[in-house]
Amino acid sequence: MLSKEQRSYIAGFLDGDGSIYAQLKPNLTYKFGFQVVTYAVLFQSKKNQVNFERLCSMINLGYMRLRKDGVLEYIIGKNKELKKFLEIVRPFVILKKQQVLLMDQILTKKEDIGRKKDFKFLMKLIDRFRDLNYSKKRKKRILTP
Repeated sequence: MLSKEQRSYIAGFLDGDGSIYAQLKPNLTYKFGFQVVTYAVLFQSKKNQVNFERLCSMINLGYMRLRKDGVLEYIIGKNKELKKFLEIVRPFVILKKQQVLLMDQILTKKEDIGRKKDFKFLMKLIDRFRDLNYSKKRKKRILTP
């Protein structure tokens, strides 16, 4: 159980050194030809690994990896864990409030895809999400599953 102060700190860390993503990846093994990928990532230099590990152990929902450029990533990607993380930060996040609220909608809709029109609605949510995030590599995508 995290205190209000800890939850607030984690939300601030997400606002400053974190990202929330929702993407569609082409994958013909999935019903509508796309895999829906959702995750939150916190970033920190390897120089501050000890403190970053303390923060990540408080959250205890994802896994850490070291990139080749010396940046540590704490990745939360499983739907259940991502929902729990959003629940922790939702009341306190400021800069990424819209991403958190939209990710809640995406995760809920992702669980309830039965027909093609449901999937098209999910695609529109993900496109709205993409508009909230900055990306140097963003590609335009046409909404056709």
